[in-house]
Amino acid sequence: MLNAVIIGTGAIADQHIQGYQNLSDQCQIVGVCDLYPEKARKKAAKYGLEVPIYDDHRAMMAELDFDLASVCVPPFSHAEVSIDLLNAGKHVLLEKPMATSLEECDRMIEAAKTSKKLLSIVAQNRFKDSWMKLKQIVDSGKIGKIHHARVDSFWWRGSHYYDLWWRGTWEKEGGGCTLNHAVHHIDLFQWILGMPIEVQAVISNLAHENSEVEDFSASLFYFPDGSIGQITASLVHYGERQEMVVQAEKAMVAIPWEVKTSQQMVNGFPQADPDFEAELRSFYEKLPNLTETDHIGQIKNFISAILGKEELLVDGIQGRNTLELITAIYQSGTLGKRVSLPLSPDSPFYNQKGIWKYAPHFHEKTLNIENFETDEISLGRDTD
Repeated sequence: MLNAVIIGTGAIADQHIQGYQNLSDQCQIVGVCDLYPEKARKKAAKYGLEVPIYDDHRAMMAELDFDLASVCVPPFSHAEVSIDLLNAGKHVLLEKPMATSLEECDRMIEAAKTSKKLLSIVAQNRFKDSWMKLKQIVDSGKIGKIHHARVDSFWWRGSHYYDLWWRGTWEKEGGGCTLNHAVHHIDLFQWILGMPIEVQAVISNLAHENSEVEDFSASLFYFPDGSIGQITASLVHYGERQEMVVQAEKAMVAIPWEVKTSQQMVNGFPQADPDFEAELRSFYEKLPNLTETDHIGQIKNFISAILGKEELLVDGIQGRNTLELITAIYQSGTLGKRVSLPLSPDSPFYNQKGIWKYAPHFHEKTLNIENFETDEISLGRDTD
């Protein structure tokens, strides 16, 4: 039986607690930690956890025997807490984003390598049936060469969202909607299509005055084979429609699941090709479903990897790839230039010092509250 702890008890911690409780035959929660102990006590009580409560992860490490930790603290603490845990010989499942800079990512990856412990970054959408099947269709080659892929990561947040003390600053949140909301779609984009070689982007703050960071970005990605990618991230879109559309040589496939294809007539205009559409739909439908999905699916994989039963599906390298794309978006959007990948340590946005120096302050944050009265959240429009 593995022992787990929860560090950080904001809204997303619920998904981790539920995941471990669904796998109670393999893992049990033995401690909960939060900067605000009363918040941690309420979360523990909500799930019937009669465990020690801590307000400091180092005190927890010194007193409690555990094997792995779910780290759900604000982004500015991700590197510090994760490296402390890894150096102490603990496995780490870390909420998105991996960190607030590539320099932090590199130190975290090195700590995992040195300690020989697992570092996994939450990318729960990879553990949805629809996204897993889309990747398999792309990998199969059935739709031919990719021409263009588009991701819309549309969210909506009101002005109060940035009242929370750690949100809305480059120093503590690390960025805006591109880093903290579109991160999942950007992860899916690079997982399915691979890494581009160039990025060109614009970033802006359209509607959130109590925030330094962006609430909108639009980016183009250039791939070695000539294909083009496109990602739009937003906190100003009502309805929160989210989708990925892959336009390829032989067909279009998309999430929410859709397939379209056609043949050309003599004059080059399209005509329907129902047989090939039916073939692709049949291929999609026959692909096996996952036994566990979302956070539970990733936690199951994380535990199985610790026990040597499965390969870890999302590691620190994958988490860093996603942050590298986001960093390139910020660098391009700030400097107004196309950015080449991979980014080197000489990049002006490689570390926090550079980000704080160059990143635009769209507004100055003036209002801060410690905690909201409720931690209820919405997860956007379902993309399955």
